[in-house]
Amino acid sequence: MEKKINIGLFGFGTVGRGLYELLRDVPVARIARVCVRCPEKHQHEAPELIFTSDHDDIFNDKDINFIVELIDDADAAYRIVRRALLNRLPVVTGNKKMLARHLPELIDIQKQQNTSLLYDASACGSIPVIRNLEEYYDNDLQISLKGILNGSCNFILSKIFNEGMPREEALALARKLGFLESDPTLDLDGWDSLYKLVILAVHAFGTYVEPDKIFTYGITHMTDGDIRFANEKERRIKLIGHAEKLPDNKLILCVMPQLLSRNKYIYGVEDEFNGVVIKGFFYGKQFLVGRGAGGHPTSSAVLSDIMATRYDYRYRYKRMHCNDIPHFSNDITFRVYLRYNDESDLQLLDFAEISERYDSPGYRYVVGRVRLGRLHEVRDEMARRKLFVAAYPND
Repeated sequence: MEKKINIGLFGFGTVGRGLYELLRDVPVARIARVCVRCPEKHQHEAPELIFTSDHDDIFNDKDINFIVELIDDADAAYRIVRRALLNRLPVVTGNKKMLARHLPELIDIQKQQNTSLLYDASACGSIPVIRNLEEYYDNDLQISLKGILNGSCNFILSKIFNEGMPREEALALARKLGFLESDPTLDLDGWDSLYKLVILAVHAFGTYVEPDKIFTYGITHMTDGDIRFANEKERRIKLIGHAEKLPDNKLILCVMPQLLSRNKYIYGVEDEFNGVVIKGFFYGKQFLVGRGAGGHPTSSAVLSDIMATRYDYRYRYKRMHCNDIPHFSNDITFRVYLRYNDESDLQLLDFAEISERYDSPGYRYVVGRVRLGRLHEVRDEMARRKLFVAAYPND
Protein backbone atom coordinates (compact mmCIF):
# COMPACT_ATOMS: atom_id res chain seq x y z
CA MET A 1 0.00 0.00 0.00
CA GLU A 2 1.40 3.40 -1.00
CA LYS A 3 2.18 5.77 1.81
CA LYS A 4 -0.05 8.83 1.77
CA ILE A 5 1.77 12.10 1.13
CA ASN A 6 1.02 14.72 3.77
CA ILE A 7 2.61 17.99 2.76
CA GLY A 8 4.00 20.73 4.93
CA LEU A 9 3.85 23.69 2.56
CA PHE A 10 5.95 26.83 3.00
CA GLY A 11 4.53 29.76 1.04
CA PHE A 12 1.12 30.49 -0.44
CA GLY A 13 1.93 32.91 -3.22
CA THR A 14 1.29 32.42 -6.92
CA VAL A 15 2.87 28.95 -7.10
CA GLY A 16 1.71 27.80 -3.65
CA ARG A 17 -1.90 28.66 -4.47
CA GLY A 18 -1.45 27.02 -7.86
CA LEU A 19 -0.36 23.79 -6.17
CA TYR A 20 -3.34 23.97 -3.81
CA GLU A 21 -5.70 24.34 -6.79
CA LEU A 22 -4.05 21.47 -8.68
CA LEU A 23 -4.37 19.16 -5.68
CA ARG A 24 -8.09 19.91 -5.49
CA ASP A 25 -8.45 18.53 -9.01
CA VAL A 26 -5.79 15.81 -8.71
CA PRO A 27 -5.92 14.69 -5.05
CA VAL A 28 -2.74 12.62 -5.05
CA ALA A 29 -1.42 14.31 -1.93
CA ARG A 30 -2.78 16.32 0.99
CA ILE A 31 -1.64 19.70 2.26
CA ALA A 32 -1.56 19.19 6.02
CA ARG A 33 -0.31 22.65 7.05
CA VAL A 34 0.83 25.87 5.38
CA CYS A 35 3.43 28.19 6.85
CA VAL A 36 3.17 31.86 5.81
CA ARG A 37 4.11 35.23 7.27
CA CYS A 38 0.51 36.35 7.86
CA PRO A 39 -1.89 33.39 8.31
CA GLU A 40 -4.96 35.62 8.65
CA LYS A 41 -4.26 37.10 5.21
CA HIS A 42 -4.60 33.71 3.49
CA GLN A 43 -7.12 31.84 5.62
CA HIS A 44 -10.11 33.11 3.65
CA GLU A 45 -8.50 31.91 0.39
CA ALA A 46 -8.49 28.30 1.58
CA PRO A 47 -10.68 27.94 4.69
CA GLU A 48 -10.11 24.18 4.92
CA LEU A 49 -6.31 24.53 5.28
CA ILE A 50 -4.43 25.03 8.53
CA PHE A 51 -2.21 28.12 8.35
CA THR A 52 0.61 29.00 10.71
CA SER A 53 3.54 31.41 10.88
CA ASP A 54 5.75 29.08 12.96
CA HIS A 55 8.13 26.71 11.16
CA ASP A 56 8.07 24.38 14.17
CA ASP A 57 4.36 23.73 13.64
CA ILE A 58 5.29 22.08 10.37
CA PHE A 59 8.34 20.14 11.54
CA ASN A 60 6.74 18.97 14.79
CA ASP A 61 3.64 17.61 13.05
CA LYS A 62 4.16 13.83 13.01
CA ASP A 63 1.68 13.38 10.16
CA ILE A 64 3.74 15.51 7.77
CA ASN A 65 6.09 13.36 5.72
CA PHE A 66 6.90 15.73 2.85
CA ILE A 67 8.09 19.35 2.60
CA VAL A 68 7.32 21.72 -0.27
CA GLU A 69 9.15 25.05 -0.10
CA LEU A 70 7.81 27.88 -2.30
CA ILE A 71 8.83 31.16 -0.67
CA ASP A 72 10.72 34.22 -1.96
CA ASP A 73 13.25 34.55 0.86
CA ALA A 74 16.34 32.55 -0.18
CA ASP A 75 17.91 32.56 3.30
CA ALA A 76 14.74 31.29 4.94
CA ALA A 77 14.29 28.73 2.15
CA TYR A 78 17.82 27.42 2.79
CA ARG A 79 17.06 26.93 6.50
CA ILE A 80 13.80 25.15 5.69
CA VAL A 81 15.27 22.82 3.06
CA ARG A 82 18.37 22.03 5.10
CA ARG A 83 16.30 21.24 8.20
CA ALA A 84 13.95 19.03 6.21
CA LEU A 85 16.79 17.03 4.66
CA LEU A 86 18.51 16.60 8.03
CA ASN A 87 15.18 15.24 9.34
CA ARG A 88 15.11 12.80 6.38
CA LEU A 89 12.03 14.44 4.91
CA PRO A 90 11.87 14.53 1.10
CA VAL A 91 11.79 18.08 -0.24
CA VAL A 92 10.56 19.82 -3.35
CA THR A 93 11.67 23.43 -3.74
CA GLY A 94 11.30 26.13 -6.36
CA ASN A 95 13.78 28.61 -4.91
CA LYS A 96 16.43 28.94 -7.60
CA LYS A 97 18.48 31.60 -5.76
CA MET A 98 18.82 29.39 -2.70
CA LEU A 99 19.76 26.37 -4.81
CA ALA A 100 22.29 28.31 -6.88
CA ARG A 101 24.11 29.41 -3.74
CA HIS A 102 23.89 26.21 -1.68
CA LEU A 103 23.51 23.31 -4.10
CA PRO A 104 26.81 21.47 -3.37
CA GLU A 105 26.06 21.41 0.37
CA LEU A 106 22.46 20.30 -0.14
CA ILE A 107 23.55 17.53 -2.51
CA ASP A 108 25.91 16.21 0.17
CA ILE A 109 23.22 16.32 2.89
CA GLN A 110 20.76 14.57 0.58
CA LYS A 111 23.23 11.73 0.05
CA GLN A 112 24.15 11.47 3.72
CA GLN A 113 20.52 11.33 4.83
CA ASN A 114 19.41 9.09 1.96
CA THR A 115 16.45 11.26 1.06
CA SER A 116 15.43 13.23 -2.03
CA LEU A 117 15.69 16.87 -3.03
CA LEU A 118 13.86 17.69 -6.27
CA TYR A 119 13.55 21.08 -7.94
CA ASP A 120 12.44 20.86 -11.57
CA ALA A 121 10.18 23.83 -10.82
CA SER A 122 13.23 26.01 -10.14
CA ALA A 123 14.23 26.20 -13.81
CA CYS A 124 11.98 26.88 -16.80
CA GLY A 125 8.59 26.44 -15.16
CA SER A 126 6.68 23.62 -16.83
CA ILE A 127 9.57 22.34 -18.99
CA PRO A 128 11.22 19.24 -17.46
CA VAL A 129 14.72 20.40 -18.40
CA ILE A 130 16.49 19.06 -15.33
CA ARG A 131 14.82 15.66 -15.58
CA ASN A 132 15.78 15.45 -19.26
CA LEU A 133 19.38 16.40 -18.56
CA GLU A 134 19.53 13.79 -15.80
CA GLU A 135 17.87 10.91 -17.64
CA TYR A 136 18.06 11.45 -21.40
CA TYR A 137 21.05 13.70 -22.07
CA ASP A 138 23.18 11.94 -19.48
CA ASN A 139 26.20 11.14 -21.63
CA ASP A 140 29.43 13.14 -21.48
CA LEU A 141 29.16 14.61 -24.98
CA GLN A 142 27.18 17.69 -24.11
CA ILE A 143 28.34 20.80 -25.98
CA SER A 144 26.03 23.63 -25.03
CA LEU A 145 22.82 24.72 -23.39
CA LYS A 146 21.26 27.99 -24.44
CA GLY A 147 17.87 29.44 -23.83
CA ILE A 148 15.24 31.83 -22.62
CA LEU A 149 15.12 31.00 -18.92
CA ASN A 150 12.91 33.84 -17.71
CA GLY A 151 9.32 33.96 -18.91
CA SER A 152 8.68 37.39 -17.41
CA CYS A 153 11.35 39.16 -19.47
CA ASN A 154 10.35 37.22 -22.55
CA PHE A 155 6.74 38.33 -22.10
CA ILE A 156 7.83 41.97 -21.87
CA LEU A 157 10.13 41.71 -24.89
CA SER A 158 7.42 39.95 -26.92
CA LYS A 159 4.97 42.77 -26.25
CA ILE A 160 7.58 45.34 -27.24
CA PHE A 161 8.74 43.67 -30.46
CA ASN A 162 5.47 42.09 -31.63
CA GLU A 163 2.96 44.74 -30.63
CA GLY A 164 5.07 47.87 -30.35
CA MET A 165 3.97 48.22 -26.74
CA PRO A 166 5.89 50.84 -24.73
CA ARG A 167 8.32 49.30 -22.28
CA GLU A 168 6.63 50.61 -19.12
CA GLU A 169 3.22 49.44 -20.33
CA ALA A 170 4.58 45.95 -21.04
CA LEU A 171 6.20 45.91 -17.59
CA ALA A 172 2.93 46.91 -15.92
CA LEU A 173 1.03 44.19 -17.78
CA ALA A 174 3.57 41.53 -16.73
CA ARG A 175 3.20 42.66 -13.13
CA LYS A 176 -0.60 42.60 -13.34
CA LEU A 177 -0.58 39.03 -14.70
CA GLY A 178 1.68 37.84 -11.86
CA PHE A 179 4.66 37.04 -14.09
CA LEU A 180 7.18 39.26 -12.28
CA GLU A 181 8.98 38.36 -9.06
CA SER A 182 8.09 40.42 -5.99
CA ASP A 183 11.39 42.19 -6.66
CA PRO A 184 11.24 42.82 -10.46
CA THR A 185 14.99 43.49 -10.70
CA LEU A 186 15.49 39.74 -10.22
CA ASP A 187 13.85 39.28 -13.62
CA LEU A 188 14.90 42.44 -15.47
CA ASP A 189 18.57 42.45 -14.41
CA GLY A 190 19.01 38.77 -15.27
CA TRP A 191 19.52 37.37 -11.77
CA ASP A 192 16.62 34.93 -12.03
CA SER A 193 18.09 33.55 -15.28
CA LEU A 194 21.53 33.39 -13.67
CA TYR A 195 20.37 31.20 -10.78
CA LYS A 196 18.63 28.85 -13.21
CA LEU A 197 21.73 28.67 -15.39
CA VAL A 198 23.90 27.71 -12.39
CA ILE A 199 21.52 24.86 -11.58
CA LEU A 200 21.29 23.66 -15.18
CA ALA A 201 25.09 23.71 -15.59
CA VAL A 202 25.42 21.24 -12.71
CA HIS A 203 23.10 18.79 -14.45
CA ALA A 204 24.34 19.44 -17.99
CA PHE A 205 28.10 19.51 -17.38
CA GLY A 206 28.68 18.46 -13.76
CA THR A 207 30.26 21.83 -12.98
CA TYR A 208 29.11 24.04 -10.13
CA VAL A 209 29.98 27.72 -10.52
CA GLU A 210 29.30 30.32 -7.86
CA PRO A 211 26.79 32.86 -9.24
CA ASP A 212 29.02 35.85 -8.48
CA LYS A 213 31.62 34.61 -10.98
CA ILE A 214 29.26 34.67 -13.96
CA PHE A 215 28.70 37.75 -16.13
CA THR A 216 25.05 38.76 -15.81
CA TYR A 217 23.36 41.70 -17.49
CA GLY A 218 19.68 42.25 -18.16
CA ILE A 219 17.30 44.50 -20.05
CA THR A 220 16.83 47.23 -17.42
CA HIS A 221 18.77 49.81 -19.48
CA MET A 222 17.37 48.86 -22.89
CA THR A 223 16.05 51.96 -24.70
CA ASP A 224 14.00 52.73 -27.79
CA GLY A 225 17.27 53.18 -29.69
CA ASP A 226 18.31 49.61 -28.91
CA ILE A 227 14.91 48.31 -30.00
CA ARG A 228 15.14 50.32 -33.23
CA PHE A 229 18.63 48.91 -33.94
CA ALA A 230 17.33 45.34 -33.53
CA ASN A 231 14.38 45.99 -35.84
CA GLU A 232 16.59 47.58 -38.50
CA LYS A 233 18.86 44.53 -38.44
CA GLU A 234 15.79 42.23 -38.59
CA ARG A 235 16.66 40.75 -35.22
CA ARG A 236 14.98 40.48 -31.86
CA ILE A 237 16.40 41.06 -28.41
CA LYS A 238 16.01 38.09 -26.07
CA LEU A 239 17.50 37.61 -22.61
CA ILE A 240 19.57 34.43 -22.89
CA GLY A 241 21.31 32.12 -20.47
CA HIS A 242 24.24 30.47 -22.23
CA ALA A 243 26.51 27.59 -21.19
CA GLU A 244 29.03 26.17 -23.64
CA LYS A 245 31.85 23.68 -23.37
CA LEU A 246 34.85 24.69 -25.48
CA PRO A 247 37.31 22.24 -27.09
CA ASP A 248 39.94 22.90 -24.41
CA ASN A 249 37.48 21.71 -21.72
CA LYS A 250 36.61 25.21 -20.62
CA LEU A 251 33.02 25.98 -19.68
CA ILE A 252 31.69 29.42 -20.57
CA LEU A 253 28.65 30.72 -18.70
CA CYS A 254 26.86 34.06 -19.07
CA VAL A 255 23.44 35.71 -18.96
CA MET A 256 22.85 38.68 -21.23
CA PRO A 257 20.60 40.02 -23.99
CA GLN A 258 21.28 38.65 -27.45
CA LEU A 259 20.36 40.00 -30.87
CA LEU A 260 18.89 36.90 -32.46
CA SER A 261 18.26 36.28 -36.15
CA ARG A 262 15.26 34.41 -37.53
CA ASN A 263 17.21 31.19 -38.05
CA LYS A 264 17.60 30.63 -34.29
CA TYR A 265 15.14 28.24 -32.66
CA ILE A 266 14.43 30.57 -29.77
CA TYR A 267 13.78 33.59 -32.01
CA GLY A 268 10.11 32.62 -32.16
CA VAL A 269 9.62 31.77 -28.48
CA GLU A 270 7.10 34.35 -27.32
CA ASP A 271 5.18 35.66 -24.31
CA GLU A 272 5.80 33.90 -20.99
CA PHE A 273 7.22 30.81 -22.69
CA ASN A 274 10.74 29.52 -22.11
CA GLY A 275 12.79 27.78 -24.77
CA VAL A 276 15.98 25.78 -24.28
CA VAL A 277 18.29 24.42 -26.98
CA ILE A 278 20.48 21.53 -25.84
CA LYS A 279 23.32 20.57 -28.17
CA GLY A 280 25.26 17.33 -28.10
CA PHE A 281 28.19 16.02 -30.12
CA PHE A 282 26.23 13.22 -31.81
CA TYR A 283 22.53 14.02 -31.31
CA GLY A 284 22.84 17.62 -32.53
CA LYS A 285 20.31 20.17 -31.28
CA GLN A 286 17.23 19.40 -29.20
CA PHE A 287 14.66 22.13 -28.56
CA LEU A 288 12.42 22.21 -25.48
CA VAL A 289 9.71 24.85 -25.10
CA GLY A 290 6.93 25.50 -22.58
CA ARG A 291 5.43 28.01 -20.19
CA GLY A 292 8.04 29.47 -17.89
CA ALA A 293 5.96 31.79 -15.72
CA GLY A 294 2.64 31.69 -13.92
CA GLY A 295 1.18 29.75 -11.02
CA HIS A 296 -0.23 26.67 -12.72
CA PRO A 297 2.67 25.91 -15.11
CA THR A 298 5.21 26.10 -12.29
CA SER A 299 3.03 24.29 -9.76
CA SER A 300 2.55 21.49 -12.29
CA ALA A 301 6.33 20.96 -12.17
CA VAL A 302 6.13 20.92 -8.36
CA LEU A 303 3.39 18.30 -8.52
CA SER A 304 5.44 16.22 -10.96
CA ASP A 305 8.33 16.21 -8.50
CA ILE A 306 6.01 15.25 -5.64
CA MET A 307 4.71 12.32 -7.67
CA ALA A 308 8.25 11.26 -8.66
CA THR A 309 9.18 10.71 -5.02
CA ARG A 310 6.46 8.05 -4.77
CA TYR A 311 8.72 5.96 -6.97
CA ASP A 312 11.85 6.84 -4.97
CA TYR A 313 13.13 9.05 -7.77
CA ARG A 314 16.05 11.34 -7.05
CA TYR A 315 18.71 13.14 -9.06
CA ARG A 316 21.90 11.13 -9.49
CA TYR A 317 24.16 14.00 -10.62
CA LYS A 318 25.84 11.66 -13.09
CA ARG A 319 27.91 14.39 -14.75
CA MET A 320 29.55 15.31 -11.45
CA HIS A 321 31.09 11.83 -11.37
CA CYS A 322 32.70 12.01 -14.81
CA ASN A 323 36.49 11.99 -15.04
CA ASP A 324 36.80 15.09 -17.22
CA ILE A 325 34.49 17.73 -15.75
CA PRO A 326 34.94 21.05 -17.60
CA HIS A 327 36.34 24.00 -15.66
CA PHE A 328 34.70 27.41 -15.67
CA SER A 329 36.35 30.26 -17.58
CA ASN A 330 35.56 33.79 -18.74
CA ASP A 331 38.40 33.66 -21.28
CA ILE A 332 36.55 34.16 -24.55
CA THR A 333 36.16 37.08 -26.95
CA PHE A 334 32.94 37.57 -28.92
CA ARG A 335 30.95 40.17 -30.86
CA VAL A 336 28.62 42.56 -29.03
CA TYR A 337 26.45 45.59 -29.64
CA LEU A 338 27.05 48.40 -27.14
CA ARG A 339 24.93 51.51 -26.79
CA TYR A 340 27.07 54.03 -24.95
CA ASN A 341 27.24 57.66 -23.81
CA ASP A 342 30.81 58.87 -24.42
CA GLU A 343 34.34 57.73 -25.26
CA SER A 344 35.12 56.76 -21.68
CA ASP A 345 32.52 53.99 -21.98
CA LEU A 346 34.44 52.45 -24.87
CA GLN A 347 37.65 52.63 -22.86
CA LEU A 348 35.84 50.91 -19.99
CA LEU A 349 35.08 47.83 -22.08
CA ASP A 350 38.48 47.77 -23.83
CA PHE A 351 37.29 46.50 -27.23
CA ALA A 352 39.64 44.18 -29.10
CA GLU A 353 38.24 45.58 -32.35
CA ILE A 354 35.32 47.70 -33.55
CA SER A 355 33.64 46.83 -36.85
CA GLU A 356 30.69 49.24 -36.85
CA ARG A 357 30.10 52.61 -35.25
CA TYR A 358 27.32 55.20 -35.14
CA ASP A 359 27.38 58.57 -33.41
CA SER A 360 24.55 61.10 -33.28
CA PRO A 361 23.11 63.42 -30.64
CA GLY A 362 21.38 61.21 -28.08
CA TYR A 363 22.30 57.84 -29.59
CA ARG A 364 25.70 56.20 -29.97
CA TYR A 365 26.59 52.59 -30.57
CA VAL A 366 29.43 50.35 -31.63
CA VAL A 367 29.63 46.74 -32.76
CA GLY A 368 32.84 45.01 -31.88
CA ARG A 369 34.62 42.20 -30.10
CA VAL A 370 35.12 42.22 -26.36
CA ARG A 371 36.36 39.78 -23.75
CA LEU A 372 33.74 38.16 -21.51
CA GLY A 373 36.03 38.48 -18.51
CA ARG A 374 36.25 42.25 -19.05
CA LEU A 375 32.47 42.56 -19.18
CA HIS A 376 32.27 40.77 -15.86
CA GLU A 377 34.91 43.02 -14.31
CA VAL A 378 33.08 46.25 -15.23
CA ARG A 379 29.51 45.00 -14.96
CA ASP A 380 28.49 47.21 -12.03
CA GLU A 381 30.03 50.31 -13.60
CA MET A 382 28.20 49.58 -16.86
CA ALA A 383 24.94 49.43 -14.96
CA ARG A 384 25.76 52.66 -13.12
CA ARG A 385 26.35 54.39 -16.46
CA LYS A 386 23.12 52.82 -17.85
CA LEU A 387 24.88 51.25 -20.83
CA PHE A 388 23.18 48.52 -22.81
CA VAL A 389 25.12 45.56 -24.16
CA ALA A 390 23.92 42.57 -26.15
CA ALA A 391 25.69 39.60 -27.71
CA TYR A 392 25.53 39.92 -31.49
CA PRO A 393 26.10 36.50 -33.15
CA ASN A 394 27.28 36.55 -36.76
CA ASP A 395 24.49 34.22 -37.92
